[in-house]
Amino acid sequence: AGADVLRFFKQIDASVPRSLDVHVVLDNLSAHSTPEIKAWLAHKNRRRWHLHYTPTSSSWLNLIERWFKELTDKRLRRGVFTSVTDLADAITTWAQHWNEEPKPFVWKATAEDIIAKVQRGRTALHKIKSQTDH
Repeated sequence: AGADVLRFFKQIDASVPRSLDVHVVLDNLSAHSTPEIKAWLAHKNRRRWHLHYTPTSSSWLNLIERWFKELTDKRLRRGVFTSVTDLADAITTWAQHWNEEPKPFVWKATAEDIIAKVQRGRTALHKIKSQTDH
C-alpha cells in the first residue's frame, strides 16, 4: 500500500506546477508513513508538500462529505440541469471557484466534546449488546 501512495504522490508532484504548494489531507493509516515515503518527502525538492492528517478516530470521509455538502447546498440545489453535461460543467465550475478562494474547514468540536460523544456511543452500544445477549 505504501508503494501505491508513493506512486500517487509522485504523479501529483509531476502534475502540479512547481510554483504551487501541495496540500494533502490524509487519514492516519500507516501506509502514508513508510520509510520510502518519509525519505521521498524529506528531499529538498518536496518542501512545497504539506501533509494534513484528519483527527485520530475520524474518517477522512468526514472532510469529503463536508465538501459535498457545500457543493450540494451552494450549487446543486440552486441549479436546474437538463443534461449530465450541464451537471458536470456546473460541478467543475463550482470546484474551480472553490479552489481559487479556498476556505479551510475548521474543526469546531473540542477534545472534551468528542470524548463525551464517543463515551455516549459506547454506552449506547453496550446497552444494545446487553439487551440482545440473553
